[in-house]
Amino acid sequence: MIGDNAVSIWTAAEVDDGAVPAHQLPHLREILAWAGEYLVSFHPGLGRKGPVCPYTLASLQRGLFYLASPADDSGDTDILGAIESLRSWYEKISSGIAPDDRELLTILLVLPRLDHRDPTTLDDLQREAKDDFVADGLMIGQFHPVCDQPGLWNADFKALRAPVPLLAIRRLVVFDLPFLVDSTAHAGSYLRRFAPDIPPRVRDLLVERVVGSGNSPRSA
Repeated sequence: MIGDNAVSIWTAAEVDDGAVPAHQLPHLREILAWAGEYLVSFHPGLGRKGPVCPYTLASLQRGLFYLASPADDSGDTDILGAIESLRSWYEKISSGIAPDDRELLTILLVLPRLDHRDPTTLDDLQREAKDDFVADGLMIGQFHPVCDQPGLWNADFKALRAPVPLLAIRRLVVFDLPFLVDSTAHAGSYLRRFAPDIPPRVRDLLVERVVGSGNSPRSA
């Protein structure tokens, strides 16, 4: 385990081996199982070929998949403090990884004490943190049992549903543009990094979303 007085972080192997406080282990193992089954698999509602998340399997295989929890997971937990600390820890871990593998680094902040029936608090946390994360070249996305955010390739597919509320952190990649058109600052951060390399299908999808419906996804 690594971390500080705000957040505790474990590798997937540590969670799998049970090297986690007993009261946190069931939720972390539930999410690890969900990631190893749902995220790495094809779903007929996805609207494209391949797994739900194209990075998870490689992240797991290379030992770059982490699970985290607020260090104090009582009812008075400072979740925003844990999120901010996790942003720093992400960069610390990333600095020790080969550049070609850094986009595989993923950390899931599991938040089982949040309401499982109402995603409002989780959505607000993600929205508040997103500016700083995107400015740093990172994505932060919310997953929730009743998350209604539309899928990127099929608006009827609710891709961001998980059995426990969580926030997912990973590096910003060139295919993230449709998730960033909710803010000129977000789009500007993206364009400064990727403008020459935006894939045609991402540009086409962006035009379709902006011109067609005017609705943009807000999360990773």
